[in-house]
Amino acid sequence: MTGDTPALPPPSSPAPRSASPGRLGEALAAGTVVLDGGMSNQLESAGYDLGDELWSARLLAEHPEAVTEAHLAYFEAGADVAITASYQATFEGFAHRGIGPRRAAELMALSVESAREAARRARAGGVTRPLWTAASAGPYGAMLADGSEYRGRYGLSVDELERFHRPRLEVLAAAGPDVLALETVPDTDEAAALLRAVRGLGVPAWLSYTVDGGRTRAGQPLDEAFALAADADEVIAVGVNCCAPEDVDAAVATAARVTGKPVVVYPNSGEAWDAGARAWNGRATFTAARVEGWRSAGARLIGGCCRVGPEVITAIARALRTG
Repeated sequence: MTGDTPALPPPSSPAPRSASPGRLGEALAAGTVVLDGGMSNQLESAGYDLGDELWSARLLAEHPEAVTEAHLAYFEAGADVAITASYQATFEGFAHRGIGPRRAAELMALSVESAREAARRARAGGVTRPLWTAASAGPYGAMLADGSEYRGRYGLSVDELERFHRPRLEVLAAAGPDVLALETVPDTDEAAALLRAVRGLGVPAWLSYTVDGGRTRAGQPLDEAFALAADADEVIAVGVNCCAPEDVDAAVATAARVTGKPVVVYPNSGEAWDAGARAWNGRATFTAARVEGWRSAGARLIGGCCRVGPEVITAIARALRTG
């Protein structure tokens, strides 16, 4: 386990949230909300190299305007929710690049502000629907940047994982997002740690596993994994992301049955990542034709993850709003 993170004073009051009217939980009770697509592919399409341990979080320090523009592209494409570029933003990860805890906290807060600024620009450009900001908190393995986020089982206890996650969740929550996105979680130990870490922060959360078939990446049955969040008052949605589109159908039904909560789904394009070649291969299998079935099964937050761009989000938005 990495060393303890120095405590940082929270802001005197939370920043204002971005959506109007209403809260995200109320919107989920009323209907379906469209998530954005992959941040990394949008930044790469704009010419930025993300071959770095910090991934998109590096641009918070070097090119924050690029992050805002990526969010704006998704809002303009039809997304209702922007997921921040903080997936790989951790105190430990920034420290490896020589960035101290105070500056790291500023960059995490900036990830939320960048999404809110994109929402302001979208509204100024004529978007009238409510827009929300989801502050991303990726798994411990994302900080390691060695692929272990898709395996889990880091050799750490739930207590150790909670101590890793809590400081940055405190910073992200203080920045005033509408929801915390506890995403790409590979196993139940980390899910348990995250559910403990969000208690008392005053910001709702969704919990989203990365899965392989009917199990978490670490091999636990999904009914057991989703059950951890069933009684968590902070959690407004449970589901899956960063997985094959084909794995979503059964996961939606299981999450809805086990938790009774709205379900969140945002799979990858269907292409496969070749870690050795550092390239995607195969063909995309995620189409907007899939989303109506997911909604019928209980999905209420629907979007895309890796390799899903604005054009697919537009098709999803059109399908969900006219279906």
